[in-house]
Amino acid sequence: MAATYVNENVRYEPDEIPPAPVAIGAGAQAAAIILAPVVISVVIVMRIAGQPNDYMAWAVFAALLVSGVTTIMQAVRVGRIGAGHVLIMGTSGAFIAVCVAALVEAGPATMASLIVISSLFQFALAFRLSLLRRIFTPVVSGTVIMLIAATVFPIVFDTLTDVPDGTATGAAPAAALATMVTVAGLVLRGPSSLRLWSPVIGIAVGCAVAAPYGLYDVQHILETPWVGVPIASWPGLDVTPGHEFWALLPAFVVVTLVGAIETVGDGVAIQRVSRRRPRATDFRVVQGALNADGMGNLLSGLGGTLPNTTYSTSISLAEVTGIAARRVGVILGVIFVVLAFFPKIAAVLIAIPGPVAAAYVTVLLGLLFVQGMKIVVQDGLDHRKAAVAGVSFWIGVGFQNQWIFPDLLGEGFLSVLLGNGMTSGAIVAVIMMVFLELTAPRRRRLSVRFDENALPQLGEFLRGFASKNGWNDSFAERLVLVGEETLASMSAGHDAPANGHGARRLVVTARSAGGGAELEFVSATEGENLEDRLAYLGETPDIQDGREISFRLLRHYASAVHHQKYHGVDIVTVNVEGSR
Repeated sequence: MAATYVNENVRYEPDEIPPAPVAIGAGAQAAAIILAPVVISVVIVMRIAGQPNDYMAWAVFAALLVSGVTTIMQAVRVGRIGAGHVLIMGTSGAFIAVCVAALVEAGPATMASLIVISSLFQFALAFRLSLLRRIFTPVVSGTVIMLIAATVFPIVFDTLTDVPDGTATGAAPAAALATMVTVAGLVLRGPSSLRLWSPVIGIAVGCAVAAPYGLYDVQHILETPWVGVPIASWPGLDVTPGHEFWALLPAFVVVTLVGAIETVGDGVAIQRVSRRRPRATDFRVVQGALNADGMGNLLSGLGGTLPNTTYSTSISLAEVTGIAARRVGVILGVIFVVLAFFPKIAAVLIAIPGPVAAAYVTVLLGLLFVQGMKIVVQDGLDHRKAAVAGVSFWIGVGFQNQWIFPDLLGEGFLSVLLGNGMTSGAIVAVIMMVFLELTAPRRRRLSVRFDENALPQLGEFLRGFASKNGWNDSFAERLVLVGEETLASMSAGHDAPANGHGARRLVVTARSAGGGAELEFVSATEGENLEDRLAYLGETPDIQDGREISFRLLRHYASAVHHQKYHGVDIVTVNVEGSR
C-alpha cells in the first residue's frame, strides 16, 4: 500500500540540512552539468540572429545572473514566490524561435520588452491556475512542446553548416557527428551517473574534433578578461513599440504559457522525488514555482537576455543523488551568480563551434519532441484528444513552413503571428479545447455557504441530478453518500465563522461521465489533503478519530478521489461508478 511505501533513495528531504561538504558537492555537480545548456541556448540565438559579440557577452552574463538568483528563489520560497524545492532555473530553449524572430525583425530592445510583458501573463496564470485547468490540459501542452521542436529544428539544421569561409568541407560534418554520436550514445547506453554528464562530454568531444580544423576560437578566449561586467552592451527596453512588437506579442505569450505548463510538470515531479513517503501533489508548491519562473522571465527581460524556465534535469539529479535539500539549490544559485562575473569561463562556452552546438541541441530537441508525445499519450488518448493533437500539430507545421495559404498572409501582422508554428498550432489547440468544453455534457452547479445548511442542500442537488440522468434510487443514494462524506472530509477541523463575513463558499458541479458521475467540490480551505488521508488509512478496523469514518466511507464508495490544493482554493474531484 502507499501507506507502507518508503523511497529509500531519498537521503535528504527539502527541509533537512545535509553536511556542508555533501551540499557543496551536490551543488557544484549540478552547476557543472547545467552551465553548458544555460549558455549555449543564448549563444545559439545570438548567432542565428547575427548579433555582435559584445551583446552576446552581455546576454550570457545576464542569463547566468538571473538563473542563479531565480534558482535561489525556488529553493528559499519567499511568500508565494518559489517552490521550496531544488528546481534549477536556466535559459529556455522553447524561446529560441521567437527570440530569433524578435531580434531579426525589431532588435534586442524590442525582444526585451516582449519578454517583460509576456512574463506578466505567467504571474496571472500562477494566480488563477485553478481556473485554467480545463483549457491548458496535458494535450495542449504536449502538442505545443512537440511544435517547439518542429519549429526550432529548421533553424538548428542551418547552424550545422555555420562555419567560416575557407573551412575544410568535412569539418562541420565531423564535429557535428562526433558530438551527436557521443551524446546519443551516452543517453542510450551510458550508466545513469554518466547520462547526466552527456551534454558536457559530447560538447567536449565535438570541440576536440573541431579544433584541428580551426573552428574553435581560442583567440576570443585569450582576449576575454577574467573578471568583468559588460554593462555597456545592455540593450535597454523599447518604450515605443512598433507593429512588430504587437505582431510578435501573441507568440511570446503562447510560448510563455507553454513554458509555464512545463514548469507545472516539473513542480509536480519534484515533489514526487523529494520525499521518502509519497504525498499528494501540493499545487501551492506549483504556484510558487510558476511565480519564481515568472520572476525569472521578468528579470531576463529587464536584463535583455533569453527568458528562464525550470530544468527537468532537477528531477533527474534529485533521483540520482538522493539529495533534495533546499541548501543545495541555494549553493547552486550562488555558484551561477559568481560565475556570471568571470567572463572568461563563459567565453570557453561561447567559443563552441556552431556545428557542435547544433548537434547537441538536435539530440535535446529530439528528446523534447518525444516528451511532448509522452505528455499527450499519458493523459489518455481518445479520438477527441487525438484530433486536437494531430490537427493542431500539423496546422502549426504547415504555417511554420509556409505551406498553408502563404500568399493570403502577406508581410504584415498575420504573417508574423501565424507564421510561427507554435503560435498557430497553440491557437488551434486552445480553440478546439474550448469547443470541447462548451459542447461537453452540461454541468449542473450548486453554490452554497459552507456551513451546517450545506448538507441538506447538497443531498437535494445530487438526488435531482441523478433523477435527471435516469439513474435508479440505489445509485442516487450512493451518489448522495459520496457527496456527504466528501463534504464532511473537507470540513473536518474547519469551523465556519458565526457571522456572514469571511464565510467560506462551496461550489459543487456534477456531470455524467462514462456511465457514472463526476463531482467537483470547490472551496477555500487550508486543511490536510484528502488524497494523503485516504492513502494512509490503515487496514485495521480500529478507528481512533471519528473523522476517519468519513474518509473510510469515501474511499469505499468513490472510484477515484483527486484533491488539488491551490492558494486560496481547494478542488476535490470525485468519480462514482454506476449504471443507469
